[in-house]
Amino acid sequence: MAIRLEHVTYTYSPGTAYEQTALKDVSLKIGHGEFLGVIGHTGSGKSTLIQHFNGLMQPTSGHVFFNDEDIWSDGYDRRKLRFHVGLVFQYPEYQLFESDVLTDVCFGPKNQGLSEEEQIERARRSLAQVGVKEKYFKKSPFELSGGQKRRVAIAGVLAMEPDVLILDEPTAGLDPKGRNDILDQIAAMQAERGITVILVSHSMDDVAKYVSRLIVMNRGEKVFDDAPQDVFAHFRELEDMGLAAPQMTYIMQALKEKGLDVDVRAGTVEEARDSILKKKKKSGRRTDNG
Repeated sequence: MAIRLEHVTYTYSPGTAYEQTALKDVSLKIGHGEFLGVIGHTGSGKSTLIQHFNGLMQPTSGHVFFNDEDIWSDGYDRRKLRFHVGLVFQYPEYQLFESDVLTDVCFGPKNQGLSEEEQIERARRSLAQVGVKEKYFKKSPFELSGGQKRRVAIAGVLAMEPDVLILDEPTAGLDPKGRNDILDQIAAMQAERGITVILVSHSMDDVAKYVSRLIVMNRGEKVFDDAPQDVFAHFRELEDMGLAAPQMTYIMQALKEKGLDVDVRAGTVEEARDSILKKKKKSGRRTDNG
């Protein structure tokens, strides 16, 4: 397992009037090469959860493991851990600070002790992976559009070649095209490099399209952990948590209520299409057979 949590609880300001438990006895395993989604209403604990994955937060109780090593054991190098488990915060463009794009993306590899030649090679490769063209390399990151800034910030983490990439609302504030472009490139990179990607998102349509496993957090607890289609089948419970299912889930449910034999688990247009074509094919065979 890349990451493993055992009975993790986290309490803010314990023993004070502001005490609040953000995580309650959370256990989970995340394997190598997974594309995992994490969803939850504001205050559900999802951001607190992901900051435990690379040691930015220490559990009040419980254990966090990376490659079967307890990251809070004596002598464990958590600085080195963060090269392996990269976290891109929401609105990561606020983390940009160097004079030009290429230098900014070199910052992580430089801290890893790589030579200048290796830094530049990694930076160029990572910028290409997120779709930033070479004509932008010597520009100030502050001259770029919001979407381009986001790509540069993600490239800065990718340049460290992490085994796990955590993205906290990476497309917040972007228009639909910018959102799709970035997520398409992340999905292509994940498939190419085989790294673990953990995507935190408020967009049910995005997680339905990209992730293969979905965790739902509510009031600090893990309430669902399954394939997206199986999670969204519980859309009524999700609504009670202040969440929703993808639009296609509601469309398929409406068709089912009108008597059509469709798969209500379909969460994307592609899944709905495949489901309907499969049903039509079966129906056609039954007609041919009399």
